[in-house]
Amino acid sequence: MLAPNLQDVQARFRSQMPVTAKWAYFDHGAVAPLPEPVRVAIAAWLQEAAEEGDVPWQSWSQQVERTRLAAANLVGAEVEEIALVPNTTIGISLVAEGFPWTEGDNVVTLANEFPSNLFPWMNLASRGVETRKVPVDGGRVDLNRVNDAIDSRTRLVSLSWVGFASGWRIDPRVMAEMCHRKGCLFFLDAIQGLGVFPLDVEATGIDFFAADGHKWLLGPEGAGLLYIRGEHLELLRPLGVGWHSVPSSGGFSSEMNLRPSAAKYEGGTQNMAGMTGLGASLDLLSELGVGPTGSPVADLVLAITDYACERLSLLGAVLLSPREAENRSGIVTFQIPGQDPAEIRKALLAAGIVTSCRGGGVRISPHGYNMRQEIERMIETLSPRVHAGNAPRGRGG
Repeated sequence: MLAPNLQDVQARFRSQMPVTAKWAYFDHGAVAPLPEPVRVAIAAWLQEAAEEGDVPWQSWSQQVERTRLAAANLVGAEVEEIALVPNTTIGISLVAEGFPWTEGDNVVTLANEFPSNLFPWMNLASRGVETRKVPVDGGRVDLNRVNDAIDSRTRLVSLSWVGFASGWRIDPRVMAEMCHRKGCLFFLDAIQGLGVFPLDVEATGIDFFAADGHKWLLGPEGAGLLYIRGEHLELLRPLGVGWHSVPSSGGFSSEMNLRPSAAKYEGGTQNMAGMTGLGASLDLLSELGVGPTGSPVADLVLAITDYACERLSLLGAVLLSPREAENRSGIVTFQIPGQDPAEIRKALLAAGIVTSCRGGGVRISPHGYNMRQEIERMIETLSPRVHAGNAPRGRGG
């Protein structure tokens, strides 16, 4: 049973999620449903845009800046260290392409990374930069192996906070310390953890992170965050510069004196609707207690996934996600012996349960508003398939 304070957080959270009227939604590791405050914020923007054109543009711009401030507060950053970007890929690429590489340098990452945290680094091969992919066994990331891959020519290590298929969660502080001891920087792909687990950029010492808002942050697609530690703002070559990259943003000056902040990367027209929606989701998470030093939502997510693993194991499912205490997350991937994951996902969807197929199995990624009753619905749907798979087979004639 949840503690009373967590029950209260869960109830308040669930009351803001319209998706619960139709679905047991276990797919936040892919695309999250929008909370009611996000729907309201975007709907209001749409109405203004349709009825008034650009007359309210200044108030929209102010809302975007409130989103930036909310993002900074979420992770304990200075507001000047936050860039509002379309997605994680753009955030990673701005660092990859803007970094002052020298031929012969290398970047270290994992062999099982999501493509967005591989391809931007591999794309540097034409500039003489090697991408070292550290093997991962059984989904467990061994940071000592990462450390061993770092040498005197390693300029940067880039790892996912949470593995998109395995659900393995690393400790960003430990990895940042390893990198700094060896004289390189640390980039965190934060998309599968931010919005659930607390991240204090100052305490962890990470140098960069990127995260799209459409997963655990509960925002719309096309609105994300890039963090650049203040001391590195002059390290990176600015890319995509435009009229919003200068202090007179929105003006028509021909003087290119770039902003002394991460906002210099927001060169052109912004996704006003998306950033407005992201701001509303960040406000909701803040109200629920998610911040740089703590998160009751993390407790709820770990509790519901622990329960799911317990029930799946009793059912006879094979868990593909390691669940060591400090490394578990909101992602659980499993198999039913003898059953096609795609067919299982299809059957669950027909029963009103939303999942994905990743890493050779069915992936569930529930958020803090999901209930044990929804896990039981999943178990009831899976049970006949498990029993069918375990049924004795007749001898061929």
